[in-house]
Amino acid sequence: MTKSWPSRRTAPAVRKGDLRERQILDAAEELLATRGYADMTVAGIAEAAGLTRGALYFYFASKQDVVTALVARTVETLQEKSAAVLADSVPVEEVIATALERTVKVWREHGPVMRATVDLSSTVPEIDQLWTNTADVFIEAIAGVLRRAGVPPGDGPGDAPALARALCWMIERSFYQGSRVSVDNLENAKQTCQVVWLRMTESR
Repeated sequence: MTKSWPSRRTAPAVRKGDLRERQILDAAEELLATRGYADMTVAGIAEAAGLTRGALYFYFASKQDVVTALVARTVETLQEKSAAVLADSVPVEEVIATALERTVKVWREHGPVMRATVDLSSTVPEIDQLWTNTADVFIEAIAGVLRRAGVPPGDGPGDAPALARALCWMIERSFYQGSRVSVDNLENAKQTCQVVWLRMTESR
């Protein structure tokens, strides 16, 4: 007898632990926005996630561990939304505009997490590593865009790698400061970064 298989695949089931972790991280993100990292507590995160404090400890050992996992989730989103577009073969001006627009979107949606990432990277090695790795991805991609525009690929201060590094950290600081003032200021930060980036390419 021939076994009959369904014609369509069903989506894989989400593990209960994954749902719980998502609830915890979502709750932590909300508390970052309303209370800030210093005033967050494990008990507060657990309550916001609908869990007991003991249940939360089954998934995370501390508040810092929760926020580190939240940072990991957010920077993964940032890389997915922004870095990939830098490899596109469309005109350089379009690549720059799209990459910065997607970066703005992540800062608009996850500004408190992004600011906490920058603030905590100097004291939490795991967060620093996550942020540095993300920056390295962007620096390499930005350097690729600059090389496409004719910037030399050498090791000098005016060559693509050095300019890409400076541009990456300028973008980070501009968006960080803009987000601290108001969400609307992110648009101004984006436009300024876009002008600087374009001028680097137009001078070649």
